[in-house]
Amino acid sequence: MERKIPLPMLVLAILGFCYLLFPILVVVLAGLTTGEFLTFPPKGLSLRWVISFLNSEKYLSAFFFSFKLALMTMVVSTILGTAAALFLARSRFVGRAALRAFFLSPVVLPGVVVGFALYAFFIASGMGISRTIWGLWIGHILYSTPYVIGTVGASLATFDVSLEEAARSLGASPMRAFRKITFPNIAQGIQAGSIFAFIVSFGQFEVSLFLSAPNSEPLPIAMYNSLRYKFEPDAAAAGIFAITLVIASVLLTNRLVNIRRLLERQDG
Repeated sequence: MERKIPLPMLVLAILGFCYLLFPILVVVLAGLTTGEFLTFPPKGLSLRWVISFLNSEKYLSAFFFSFKLALMTMVVSTILGTAAALFLARSRFVGRAALRAFFLSPVVLPGVVVGFALYAFFIASGMGISRTIWGLWIGHILYSTPYVIGTVGASLATFDVSLEEAARSLGASPMRAFRKITFPNIAQGIQAGSIFAFIVSFGQFEVSLFLSAPNSEPLPIAMYNSLRYKFEPDAAAAGIFAITLVIASVLLTNRLVNIRRLLERQDG
C-alpha cells in the first residue's frame, strides 16, 4: 500500500530541493553572461564564455585530466569497495561494526581533513608521491570507495546467501558460484556505486587541493586557481560542463539501476 506524503512535508521538500538547486542555476546563468566579469544576475545571455572554455587549453586539459582520473578511480574503487562489502557482509566477528565504520570514515570526515592527513602522511613516510598523480589517485580512491561499499552493502543486505551455498553444494567452485549467483543479484549496487565513485572523484576539491601537482590539475583546482587571480565567467562556463557531466552520470545511473527499489529492498 502506497503511503501518501502530507502536504506540508511535500511543500517543505520542494522548497528545500529548490534551495539546493539554486546555486547550480547561478553557475549556469553566470557562465552564460555577456558581461566581462562573473556577476549575478547576468547582464544578458550569450555563449561567449562557453566558446572561450572550449578554446581554452588550460580548462580543456584540466577537464579531460579530471575525466581520466575519475575513470581510473572508478575502476579501482569499484573493485576494492565490492570486495570490502562482501567481506563485511559475510564475516561474523566482534569488530565488524568498527571495521565498517573505519571503511566509511572518509565520507564522515571533512575532505580538508582527509586531504591534509594524506599529504602529511606522504611527506612523513618519504614515499615521494605527494603532489604527484599517484598520490592524487590514492586520495581519490580513498574518498570514493566508501560510496561503493555503501551501495553494494545495500544489495547484499537482501541477498539470500543460501542460493550461493546451494550452488556450492551442487559442485560449483567459489568463483563460479559468485559469478553465476551472487554477482547478478548485486550487479545494480555495483553499477550505482561505480558511477557514484566517478561523480565524487570528478568533483573532488578538498583532497585535490592538497595532493594535485601544478602540471596535473583537476578541473575544480583549475577553476579555483583561475578565480584567485581573475573573476572572469569562463570558470562558470567550465562549471556548466562539469554540471552537465554529473547530470548525465546521474541519469545513466537511474537508467541502469532502480535506486528507489534498491533503497526499498534495503529498508525492507
